[in-house]
Amino acid sequence: MTDDSPAPAPASAHRPPARPRLGMAQGSAPWLLPALGAATAAGLAARGSRVRALAATPVIALAAGMTWFFRDPERGPATGRMLSSADGVVQSIDPQPDGRTRLAVFMNPLNVHVNRAPLAGVITGVEHRPGGFRPAFDKDSERNERVIWTLETEIGEITVVQIAGAMVRRIVPYLAAGQKVEKGERIGLIRFGSRVDIYLPSGITPAVEIGQKVRAGETRLDAA
Repeated sequence: MTDDSPAPAPASAHRPPARPRLGMAQGSAPWLLPALGAATAAGLAARGSRVRALAATPVIALAAGMTWFFRDPERGPATGRMLSSADGVVQSIDPQPDGRTRLAVFMNPLNVHVNRAPLAGVITGVEHRPGGFRPAFDKDSERNERVIWTLETEIGEITVVQIAGAMVRRIVPYLAAGQKVEKGERIGLIRFGSRVDIYLPSGITPAVEIGQKVRAGETRLDAA
């Protein structure tokens, strides 16, 4: 090799791009770890026995379902001023008396249940309200347990409401009042079927429609 020969490319230059991380949601351990432990024990006990293998199948299937439910994939970067806080389907778009628009997203058990901030700002309130546990798609779910997030952002005050469903009575907030949050940052987890309401400030026109599928941290909610 002569002195003016090009240097060999570093090994990292030939590596394929990294795949997005698929981690488990913070707050999933009390449900996920027992399920995985039971599946491991059932799998070990089933070795060499067809009958025990058949008996272990539902336990292993449950653990696989729990792992899928509590997945927490990376999202973004996304363009748009205001992003969806939840995966799911837009259930309703309702103008409010104060000029805001409430956009409700229903999450079924197959959706990712980690919720994200729609906009960067400062969290000015995290309020937990106890309540009932009706199915999240039911009209009476207005009385369900919920966590109400208030964010002060560049376009004004934003409210995000996490609403518990019928199966599990637990919402897990990740942040607290006074903290700064980035657009698309994780704010909390709702365990199992549930709903998230996002209140668009007065003057903001929704860019989505009823029945549309949205993704947390990626789908733009406001019209340009």
